[in-house]
Amino acid sequence: HYVADAGHIEAFGQPLPPGQPRAALAAGIGMVHQHFTLADNLSVLDNVLLGSEPLWQPFSRRGAARNRLLAVSQRFGLPVAPEARVGDLSVGERQRVEILKALYRGARILILDEPTAVLTPQESEALFATLSHMVAEGLSIIFISHKLGEVLRVSHRVAVLRQGRLVAEAPAAGTTQAQLAQWMVGHAVEAAQRRPAGAVGAPVCVLERVSTQPPASVRGRGAEAGHRDALHGVDLALHAGEIVAIAGVSGNGQVALADVLCGVRTPSSGRATLRGQPLIAHPKALVARGVARIPEDRHAVGVVGDLPVWENAVSERLSSRWFSHPWFSGFWIKRGAARAHARHVAQTFDVRGGGLDSPARSLSGGNMQKLILGRALMPPGTSSAPPPAAGNGEAPRLIVAHQPTWGLDIGAVTFVQQQLIAARDAGAAVLLISDDLDEVLQLGDRVAVMHGGHL
Repeated sequence: HYVADAGHIEAFGQPLPPGQPRAALAAGIGMVHQHFTLADNLSVLDNVLLGSEPLWQPFSRRGAARNRLLAVSQRFGLPVAPEARVGDLSVGERQRVEILKALYRGARILILDEPTAVLTPQESEALFATLSHMVAEGLSIIFISHKLGEVLRVSHRVAVLRQGRLVAEAPAAGTTQAQLAQWMVGHAVEAAQRRPAGAVGAPVCVLERVSTQPPASVRGRGAEAGHRDALHGVDLALHAGEIVAIAGVSGNGQVALADVLCGVRTPSSGRATLRGQPLIAHPKALVARGVARIPEDRHAVGVVGDLPVWENAVSERLSSRWFSHPWFSGFWIKRGAARAHARHVAQTFDVRGGGLDSPARSLSGGNMQKLILGRALMPPGTSSAPPPAAGNGEAPRLIVAHQPTWGLDIGAVTFVQQQLIAARDAGAAVLLISDDLDEVLQLGDRVAVMHGGHL
């Protein structure tokens, strides 16, 4: 995908032509990207087949391909529905498709970028066992992960990159997680300390027997798919000064829960209230009422990639009195004030990778997540992070954090977790949805589990 400015690459003793993905595939190099390279409008089977059959073949051998895909899926313990539309799948299910897409092609060198970020521990262990078997048969694997325990669990040799340089290389045996963390960030890293919640306050948000319909696009996928993409009679109270952590296999209703709380999905039955008033499906109004969101997919939902960093930093509050002219609300933006706030967010949350006018898509995943975090936790008029006590009318009252540390390095993970703890201590109610059980147990004052759309 990229062409090096200097140096060269060899694969199996042969030079690898630069800038030619097809040549890399032909050489037996398979890549599983951290951020998905899937066609959302096509089925799982179509995505796997895409580019794997010659153009001069008179017809697609879909039956044989489907059987092979199911066999690979069963072998690796990564269940998927071949006919499911990728755009309707959860993040965890899409990750499985990416892994299967590479394994289906029979790669001899497999590059895995955060492949277990949204897999359950059982799925991860099954994958590790399979990778060990493949390595024994001669497969070469580059395993890129910020989960240090996984790195030491799965690898024979560890290489550490920092700011584009190889700063350390060592056998995995005898290397500790503390050593890896120090090599990664350049200094010792202290894990976020979860202080027990103080006096839990009044309920900020209450769900009573809330159910939702699955999205229209998934209703034809069968009862099981629809059951998992919806909520079924969920009762949940989120209190001020408390972190409630939601655990569960990705795709079991977590997206529906976050959508309801952020105002992008309407319950089909039940009652949802925010600070005693009905929780309406109106995202702009909910932001004004103190709902802050950290979405699951930062690229597709969290930012507008082609807009500059400063516009993304203020995008959810353009009509507020801080950025909008009182006579022309929503039409005349106070550009100076908006840029000043964006600069303050970037400085406070250490957003690096370009200036305020750089497109948001140019940021790394970690810096993009810190930009989203700053936008959510540091509304206009506040001068520091964490946000001030809940007496400030614009401070977040409810924070919906969906996979907030997915794919981040240990330093960024610690920073994000510290900010969520600080927001809780400032009086916010925090809903943390995470596939990382360690994170759930580390941050959650109370833990709930979702399965099949049920709490």
